[in-house]
Amino acid sequence: MGDPTPPPPTPHPAVAPLSYLLGTWKGSGEGGYPTISSFSYGEELHFFALPGKPVISYTQKTWKLASGEPMHAESGYWRPKPDGTLEVVIAQSTGLVEVQKGTFNEQDKTIKLDSDMVGNASKVKAISRVFELVNGELSYVVQMATNLSSLQPHLRAVLKKL
Repeated sequence: MGDPTPPPPTPHPAVAPLSYLLGTWKGSGEGGYPTISSFSYGEELHFFALPGKPVISYTQKTWKLASGEPMHAESGYWRPKPDGTLEVVIAQSTGLVEVQKGTFNEQDKTIKLDSDMVGNASKVKAISRVFELVNGELSYVVQMATNLSSLQPHLRAVLKKL
């Protein structure tokens, strides 16, 4: 008999309130904006704790549902603070970079983020993201503002943990 697989390392205490995110999530979403046609997409998110560090690593990828052709990807780091605030940095495959700040509610499993800075973007001026865990499903809404409009709905998805 072989040894059983060891359990994953215990996340840093700062990560514990968001440990429900850890793992891989997959599902589908819808997008649109006043300046583009609406679209549907498949998506996979991956959150993993860095052993001994007060940070969660994050990757995301999307694809066209009909063809499986890749659409968008981004990666970054989420840094939860003991006071319920959250700092997030994200680099998108388009070259756009986001620095977001926000809050998390451990009891309601709700995360609210607003851009503190959007870099390397000629048109995008602000991005907000709201994540909620409801009945075991992770849903989110992304809003975006450009040089032509205030915050408008852009993306919405529902994901299940694999």
